[in-house]
Amino acid sequence: MTKRPDEVALLAESGRLLASVFALLDRTPLVGRSTLEIDAMVERFIVDDLQARPASKGQYGYRYVLNASVNDVVCHGMPSSTAVLRDGDIVNFDITLEKNGYIADSSKTYLVGEVDPAARRLVQTTYDALWRGIRAVRPGARLGDIGFAIERHARRHGYSVVREYCGHGIGREMHEEPNVLHFGRPGTGLALREGMVFTIEPMLNRGRRNVRTEADGWTVVTEDGSLSAQFEHTVAVTASGVSVLTLRPDERG
Repeated sequence: MTKRPDEVALLAESGRLLASVFALLDRTPLVGRSTLEIDAMVERFIVDDLQARPASKGQYGYRYVLNASVNDVVCHGMPSSTAVLRDGDIVNFDITLEKNGYIADSSKTYLVGEVDPAARRLVQTTYDALWRGIRAVRPGARLGDIGFAIERHARRHGYSVVREYCGHGIGREMHEEPNVLHFGRPGTGLALREGMVFTIEPMLNRGRRNVRTEADGWTVVTEDGSLSAQFEHTVAVTASGVSVLTLRPDERG
């Protein structure tokens, strides 16, 4: 569960490379592209340019490099040639990358073309909720502090938090202990220690928090058809607080 300094350094390198994948997506016009086309582009970049491995491909039998979750898709949306992104959509790309045996995991929700103000507000609030959770990370804090910070921010803005899916420890395996819930009570749960590495990845719905899995066994959608957004970072607990290992170029100030 706790990583050595050399392991954290290797995870940080994977995180840096993964951040460059999102920088590529930031430069990519999305309107009119299919999610399968984007999946292929990302795979080429990870394998050919970064000399790394797309860790999601083949994991649990999954056939693709990324999850592409559009509008009311909460998570695990599968790329498709018929899923063409249109003006006004929102889409979350969730991507994992392995380099030198260590895996980083991150996701970002993109605004496709001209998106209405209500959808923009959901996306921004989800991003802010992620950072509320990140700022709760420090040695001696507890997992419940992270979940509490996220859910309080979401509820203050009128959104619900999906409870069926959570963050997780990460390292040589994509999913390790502990589970990191996006709701909770402060002062409860596992105490954080320097060297712990895990993801924080809240999913916020504009409607109710209830979700269902479609017949393909992967795609999770909101039960009421409302929009959903997600952001994710891989973080490490440091001696003085937290280091975001997947911090993107647009987030560096």
